[in-house]
Amino acid sequence: MAGSFAFSVAGNVLNKLGSVALEGICLAWGVQREFEKLMETLTAIKAVLLNAEEQQARNRELRLWLEKFKDACYEVEDLLDEFEIEALRRQVLERGSTGRKVRHFFSGSNPLAFRFRMGYKIKKANEMLNEIAATKAKFGLIEKHETKNVVHSERETYSFVKTSDFIGRDEDKEKIIEFLMHPTDGEDIPVLPIVGIGGLGKTALAQLVFNDERVKVHFELRIWVCVTEDFDIKQLMIKIIKSATGEKCKDMNKEELHKILQDRLSGKRFLLVLDDLWNEDKKEWIELKNLLAMGAEGSKIIVTTRSNKVATITGTIPQYDLENLSYENSLSLFLKLAFKEGEEKQYPNLVKIGEKIVEKCKGVALAVKTLGSLLCSTIEEHDWKLVRDSEIWRLEQKENDILPALKLSYDHLPWYLKQCFAYCSVFPKDYEFTNLKLVSFWMAHGFLQSSNKNEKPEDIGHRYIHELRSRSLFQQVEDFLLFSTFKMHDLAHDLALSVAQNGVKSFNQDSTRNVRHLWIDLSEQDTSKLPNNLNHLRTLFLISEGQTGSSEALIAKCISRSKHLRVLDLSDSSLEQLPKSIRYLKRLRYLNINENVRIKKLPNFICNLQSLQALNLGGCKEIEELPKDIRYLINLRALMITTKQTSLQENGIGCLSSLQCLGVGECENLRYLFEDMESLTALRTLIIAECKNLISLPQGFKYLTALETLKISDCEKLDLSVGLEFGGKEDGSLRKLFIGGLPKLESLPQWILLGSTKTLQLLYIEKLKNLSTLPTWFQNLISLQRLMILDCPKLSYLPEGMQQLTALKKLEIELCPKLSERCIEETGEDWPKIAHVPDLNL
Repeated sequence: MAGSFAFSVAGNVLNKLGSVALEGICLAWGVQREFEKLMETLTAIKAVLLNAEEQQARNRELRLWLEKFKDACYEVEDLLDEFEIEALRRQVLERGSTGRKVRHFFSGSNPLAFRFRMGYKIKKANEMLNEIAATKAKFGLIEKHETKNVVHSERETYSFVKTSDFIGRDEDKEKIIEFLMHPTDGEDIPVLPIVGIGGLGKTALAQLVFNDERVKVHFELRIWVCVTEDFDIKQLMIKIIKSATGEKCKDMNKEELHKILQDRLSGKRFLLVLDDLWNEDKKEWIELKNLLAMGAEGSKIIVTTRSNKVATITGTIPQYDLENLSYENSLSLFLKLAFKEGEEKQYPNLVKIGEKIVEKCKGVALAVKTLGSLLCSTIEEHDWKLVRDSEIWRLEQKENDILPALKLSYDHLPWYLKQCFAYCSVFPKDYEFTNLKLVSFWMAHGFLQSSNKNEKPEDIGHRYIHELRSRSLFQQVEDFLLFSTFKMHDLAHDLALSVAQNGVKSFNQDSTRNVRHLWIDLSEQDTSKLPNNLNHLRTLFLISEGQTGSSEALIAKCISRSKHLRVLDLSDSSLEQLPKSIRYLKRLRYLNINENVRIKKLPNFICNLQSLQALNLGGCKEIEELPKDIRYLINLRALMITTKQTSLQENGIGCLSSLQCLGVGECENLRYLFEDMESLTALRTLIIAECKNLISLPQGFKYLTALETLKISDCEKLDLSVGLEFGGKEDGSLRKLFIGGLPKLESLPQWILLGSTKTLQLLYIEKLKNLSTLPTWFQNLISLQRLMILDCPKLSYLPEGMQQLTALKKLEIELCPKLSERCIEETGEDWPKIAHVPDLNL
């Protein structure tokens, strides 16, 4: 599949070459003609890539040619980056209000020398591509253009109905629950293995059982652990403790972990689900099971696995063989996903085609879901027939091959989504990632494309995630209101790896010179030998939980050999200081040092990384002071900070005019933010949390006209009643407002809406111990769809006019005894105010 991925890489480079921003750079440096030559050659080669992809499996020389072309595209992209970096550097110089200091800070680029150097590089790039273009003739390749993908914006898609995952599994569910409820004799914990091929729905069935109300009541503790292929006892103990109690025990040895496990499980009836178990070593299994022997009588273990051998080793009772879905259930699931309710009656021809597609899925739930989701976005018979008649169904399917339905779903992605999907293979199997992080990664690599020049990159990224989820290539794990978490089914992860081929590696895989995205977990892997080919890296995740000393030197060594990095994640790495070699990463766009609690000082060279789009310093509780030159990070779009400072006034954060998201958290000494907010007119998300000494908010809040999400929580000295000057205009853009953990707050001031009574859609009020009333202006929130009121014990009634909130779809009231009593259905005094709300949780 390298050819298809090369097609995406070429498309990305061509998009950059044709961008308006680069057009200005070309004119400024007089290199327009040279770039036009690059575009012409790239376009000519790209035209035959799809044909090359079809033939490459049978031709090793063609595969090598595709790899060579892909490498050349990356080199051209590096070349374009140098022009963008120089343009950013000059923007900083043009803002040179600090004169000599700015020129000194960003010195080192002579315009004539830069033009000469880049002219030479462009010439070499053109020669390289001309050579590749000349070679393509010997393969007899023909031009072939990307076919129309099954994506139609005119027909609205919809998110999955969660119950649809479980069609046809009611009988299986009841049999497993019967096993869980059945009393057992003897000391040995009963273990039930659920066995079936990949994609059949073993995990979905186990989740359905795990979340059943009867199971919740029966077991004191319910523990869910994704095991993955690496069966490490210590890591499993850490995961079990975290799932059972929420505790993080990463720095402990096995003996300490065992004591905690004993304490948390002793005498309690628990259910443990070990999902996706592969380990076939009986000794290791017995060791793990012995660690769990302290549970109360009636404790049970469920194991999901594809392996009969694993089932034999682990099971104490006969394994539960999960059968393929029946044709009837498969068709029911397919139609539920491919059509809106009842819509299938309008398209009998599509249903007939769908019946044939379902037959080819052979009862594999993931295959049915994937293709149903793929086709939900089109009613064109041609599109449906393309799926039914695909050559993929004719290929011989071996046991560990990629599921044909997943291949089809991938093949029908537009090229720009293919590279985004392939990038996700850098994550380990079963890894949960947030939508915010993933969008930042994609943005750092320039993957986000849109024909709408006004569409923000962040919005494009969230649209991409929705598209990949709608095709079952992503699975949503949790929705936390501010962000969501996702993961990939292990079969989808296999597909991503096969697409990316040797472009993505984890440390324990064989490495080649072409690896560009790398994940290294220093806490789990032998680091005595490092890959030698880090000079082409663009992404580096260095995870070293609980490691110190030697790992810090190793991290520095890795970074010093990775000069082309766009993404660097050093979160939770126990660093005491940042490696000095980071100063040379001029292409770096994403830097995460979150939760490095030993770092006390940040070097000012961070502010010389003018390409940075995202900088995460959150959770670094020992940082005494932020660098004073943050104002020079003019490309920054997301900033998360933790510091011991009492004020942020001197750091120049207010100068960051591109900033979209700002988070200030766990700043224990912080009393004041900063006043100069006039330039933050692009800011869309502001989070202020766990700043216990923060006294007030700045008057500059009134300048945050683009703000869509505001969260203020756990700031015990913050007084929101101190009125901010606000003009009273109703032209705000706030959509989500979270207020909580503010003991001084007795009533909600209207200024907190920032003039957004017409746009606010979600209001979350939590842990306001002294809040006694809700304001009368509540009735003006005409767009409010969701209202949550939690742990406000003094709140005794709802305001008048709640009936006017006709957009309100969901209302939750918890731990508010006085208010809950007044909202009792039919009899409560406030019931008439909320009777119109469809979804009530009181």
